[in-house]
Amino acid sequence: MHTADLAQPAHQPAQPSPLGPDSLTWRYFGDLRGLLLIGRTGILQNMHPGLAAGVLQHSDLFANPWNRLLRSIPPILGVVYDGGQAAGTALQVRSFHRDIKGQDGQGRPYHALSPELFYWAHATFFEAQIALQQWLGTPLDEQQCERLYQESVHWYALYGLPMGQVPESYVAFQEYWQRMLEQRLQPTEITAWYFGSTGGLQAPYSWMRGPLWWCLQPVLVGGVRWVARGTLPPVLRERLGLRWTASDQRRLRLLAGFLRLAWRVLPGEWGYFPRARRAIRRARLAAPAEQRSPGA
Repeated sequence: MHTADLAQPAHQPAQPSPLGPDSLTWRYFGDLRGLLLIGRTGILQNMHPGLAAGVLQHSDLFANPWNRLLRSIPPILGVVYDGGQAAGTALQVRSFHRDIKGQDGQGRPYHALSPELFYWAHATFFEAQIALQQWLGTPLDEQQCERLYQESVHWYALYGLPMGQVPESYVAFQEYWQRMLEQRLQPTEITAWYFGSTGGLQAPYSWMRGPLWWCLQPVLVGGVRWVARGTLPPVLRERLGLRWTASDQRRLRLLAGFLRLAWRVLPGEWGYFPRARRAIRRARLAAPAEQRSPGA
């Protein structure tokens, strides 16, 4: 993506082209530490009553909670990292949602491709990059947030949906975000299940079953749920009746310090999801030697 593309008004983007290795989104969206915030992102999405109704009525979340996660992450990553194929991946993601519609628990109609629902889901993926850096990485300044936001508008345009719901700037996005937190999001059956469940989950893959899963489950289930409690906006934590203590906060800071140190010594692109890692490697091989720094 070129600088000229970002100069277009947010609600009238230029003809969408894929994001590239010069974007901040390439640098931050594929960060593997995002797995620790995946529960937080899911809760933010599923506190929207229309989105929660779609998940409840059109997925097997309770029977197989890993299925939606493992099915959703790769194509969303693809819209960012697939280069010349990104627009096709975006249309594929859009087609997945075509038949997800019905009525929510209060009898209100919803459709997954409605501008409100689809953009809210996208907004949580954008905001997750800022939250990840705030909690577990290096916090972004306002200029970086604005640049990352304008890239998210460009990314959203690839889906080919109406852009009227999209705020024009990061400042406007922050106002939109706060309105959603205060006025639209509410406890749902999914949030009650997620934070009320005390039992374990089956391993997502058969090869993980047994001793390996006994070791991984505390982190991938209990740990992610705990991080979600601590990193949710306080207004939502209070609305959901979640407890978070000073001791929890200290432990979260220790975890963040460990991860920051670990990410400094990880070689190359090993701190990225596989799809992002492959894209970064392809871009590096294709770039002149003096430009071979991922996400710069």
